[in-house]
Amino acid sequence: MVKDNASIVRRFAEEVITQGDMDIAAQFVWDDVVEQVPFPGQGPGLEGLKDVLRGMRAAFPDLDFSIKEQIAEEDKVASRFEWTGTHHGEFLGVPKTGKQVRVWGIVIDRLEEGRIKDTRIIMDIFGLMMQLGVFSPPAS
Repeated sequence: MVKDNASIVRRFAEEVITQGDMDIAAQFVWDDVVEQVPFPGQGPGLEGLKDVLRGMRAAFPDLDFSIKEQIAEEDKVASRFEWTGTHHGEFLGVPKTGKQVRVWGIVIDRLEEGRIKDTRIIMDIFGLMMQLGVFSPPAS
């Protein structure tokens, strides 16, 4: 079951996030999924999650979300990820810059009956904002 949970999370990342197939998101995520650390303005449940993902894909149409490592234990899966994309639309209030970005993070998903029931994502938003030119990197 643990290995299956890791595979479910990988498939969700590839098919829904990278490929953008929001129509199949409910195969991987419960309608009442709880995002423990929601994006600013994120609505509740699966629809809120899909709205965030649509916004990311609109801002970064070439978004490629890749899981680099996973640890699965009982009903939880921790995934270290990296995503890349080119900033072609507003994201988190930042107008398009045309810049390419590489962002790392970790997500911990808890699954019930083969679907994600709650999730928490920790993503390097500060690093993203530096890459988009919102903040200058510290002088060395």
